Amino acid sequence: MDRNLEQQILEVEERHWWYQGRRRIVGEVVRALELPSSAEILDAGCGSGRNMVDLAPLGAVTGVEIAQASAEHARARGVGEVVEASLTELPFAADSFDLAVCLDVIEHIEEDRVALSELRRVVRPTGALLVTVPAYQWLWSEHDLINHHVRRYTRRTLDEVAASAGWTTVWTTYFNSWLLPVAAVHRRLSRLRQSFDEPVSDLQLTPERMNSVLEQPLRFEAWLIARGRRLPAGLSLMAVFREGSGPGAASAPGWRPGRRSGSRT
Repeated sequence: MDRNLEQQILEVEERHWWYQGRRRIVGEVVRALELPSSAEILDAGCGSGRNMVDLAPLGAVTGVEIAQASAEHARARGVGEVVEASLTELPFAADSFDLAVCLDVIEHIEEDRVALSELRRVVRPTGALLVTVPAYQWLWSEHDLINHHVRRYTRRTLDEVAASAGWTTVWTTYFNSWLLPVAAVHRRLSRLRQSFDEPVSDLQLTPERMNSVLEQPLRFEAWLIARGRRLPAGLSLMAVFREGSGPGAASAPGWRPGRRSGSRT
């Protein structure tokens, strides 16, 4: 990731509408999983550790992050252990975690299948993996360049690479749907301007005073997703996976709409 963008994210992710909205949606899905009461959770690509704060009430959280500045920021939160490492070489024993979350990370990795295989290795057979990624390669833009993305995904391409790493798809949905038409037009115009010589992140496109307004549609999407609704299109894609085979695979946590954190087994 561009170092300037990394610093921007550290400064705004607590209040920026996109990060607030994604945390709300991820929270609804995680709370609907059948996690044990003393769950071991991995935040794979934890960034500044902000998501670790939300995961901590559900169990013991460990973060792994390759960027030193972000890892130091995550450690300063004092939520859980933070390890500096690559997702393609995770420094954990097999079957260490009940849940791994990997939020907008694998699109940065050339060998995404290797990263997903490593996550399968460290997640227990009765565990689950939750992934979010940017959607649709045809939406490729300067935002992807400045973020050092390698690719964007569809349901099919994410399912395929996950299956090649030994995962079975439990549930998927797109999200951030309402901005899709606007983003499609904007990114088409950006390509016509050939402005990639000085790429601009999407973080710079919306003023802070619009945060509360822009987050409202994501609140509604979180409400729908909490009730098991799948959104057919959107700027982002979310998936829940479990192991494709092995002991305990049949009882691995799946998507149970309407479950709350207080009803964990």
